[in-house]
Amino acid sequence: MEHAFFVAQTSEPCYNNAEFFTNRGEHVLKIAFVDDEQKCLDEMDRLCASFGKSVGYPVETAAFQSGETFLEAFDRDDFDLVFMDIYMEGMDGIAAALEMRRQNTGCLLVFLTSSKEFMPDAFSCHAFEYITKPFTKERIFDVLADAVKVLPQEQKYIALTAGRRSVRIFLDEIASAITDAHYLDIRLKNGERLRCRMTMPEFMEKTGGDTRFLPINKGITVNAEHILEFENNCCIMESGEKFPVRVRESAKIQQMVRDYHFVKIRERQTLSAGHSVPTGFSGRRCEKEG
Repeated sequence: MEHAFFVAQTSEPCYNNAEFFTNRGEHVLKIAFVDDEQKCLDEMDRLCASFGKSVGYPVETAAFQSGETFLEAFDRDDFDLVFMDIYMEGMDGIAAALEMRRQNTGCLLVFLTSSKEFMPDAFSCHAFEYITKPFTKERIFDVLADAVKVLPQEQKYIALTAGRRSVRIFLDEIASAITDAHYLDIRLKNGERLRCRMTMPEFMEKTGGDTRFLPINKGITVNAEHILEFENNCCIMESGEKFPVRVRESAKIQQMVRDYHFVKIRERQTLSAGHSVPTGFSGRRCEKEG
């Protein structure tokens, strides 16, 4: 049983500008908390709800005061993320996690504890993260942001206003965004175009700083997923469209595309291995176009 679990954080994590949504019919982030301290359960529930609200990501939570009661529910429920205390009366968190892994190797597991002595045992359970108590709001938000990042990207979409209508567009469908005076010409992979009154930095904030969107020239951002090739200082998209690339940064931009695809391959390998190592995004803040 542990009592010191939360430290007040005066600075707010910068996630409130990221407007993430998911198709509620396809996926909701389901989180379980396992801790024999009710105050910790209440605080984690509050923080996860706050995170979900701040980024527009639907979250469902369930709290358990013992490893035994959690495992009973785990047989019936399919959780995406589990926050597990290590020191508990009865079955400890390591034993509960090992039993959980026998049933499910894909669920993300985060240990919460006031001691680092069990860290080797924790990662033998393929832990996604290890948080020491007392923890901060920022630390919890960073871990939740990491968890969201390894979910399938096709489920993420943003809300845009084009003309007088509001639309929600999957990030995967956006091929490019081009600045046009006070507007953005957002081009979708199916050829459709949306004219939205916003700046490029505002667009990047809406995507949560998603790394697949790369600025290749002043006022031109493209989706790395839809780049076909580079030729003669031009970026050629799968649609056949060509965009000029900053000549001085052409090699750097091409390397960024290669790095993006390399990271995606590594993430897929990590997911297939049961999320044993957290990779990539670490609560990265929104970056504005330079």
